Amino acid sequence: MHSLAQEIQGFSKNRLKKQCTHVTTVTGRKLLERRSDGGEGEEQVEELEEGSGCGFVEDTSLDLQVGAVRPFLLLGSQDAAHDIDTLQRHKVSHVLNVAYGVTNLFPDRFLYNTLQILDLPDTDITSYIGECSSFIDQAREQDGVVLVHCNAGVSRSSSIVIGYLMLREGLSFDDAYSQVKLARPSIRPNPGFYQQLRSYKP
Repeated sequence: MHSLAQEIQGFSKNRLKKQCTHVTTVTGRKLLERRSDGGEGEEQVEELEEGSGCGFVEDTSLDLQVGAVRPFLLLGSQDAAHDIDTLQRHKVSHVLNVAYGVTNLFPDRFLYNTLQILDLPDTDITSYIGECSSFIDQAREQDGVVLVHCNAGVSRSSSIVIGYLMLREGLSFDDAYSQVKLARPSIRPNPGFYQQLRSYKP
């Protein structure tokens, strides 16, 4: 009778597939994790250059989905902010850029406000809500439409929009969160932002 240990030793490592996992860290660094045969070998982690792949077709599809939280308040990614057709179709007049290191492509066509916010749990996101809300109000008062964006339109920009609804409309965190999620289902404030907004008292 085989012992379990013998059975495990006799298991052919060749039957195990190599694993290759893409990881994007909160700071936007793209990493590639490779596990060698059998999962026993050392794990290699290498930093990917933008656009490199792991034998897969690179996903070049742009995220041009724009969530309308209010008629004057839109939420999206940098792809939407860099696509003139999308901006014109949504009648955008103002752009609130809360990404780190993302350029504003059309300064002669839109009014921009840029705050370089890092998507890290310990960034004090609530300290930016007041200034961002003033810019959103400015767009509204000028009968404009403001697009709030970061890199992916998932954490920083959604947190700012949630904070705006809490500050200006007196919504609870749960109401503000669910309204923003309804407009743009992919939102996911990082755990630190989520907790800060939960306890945010405008």
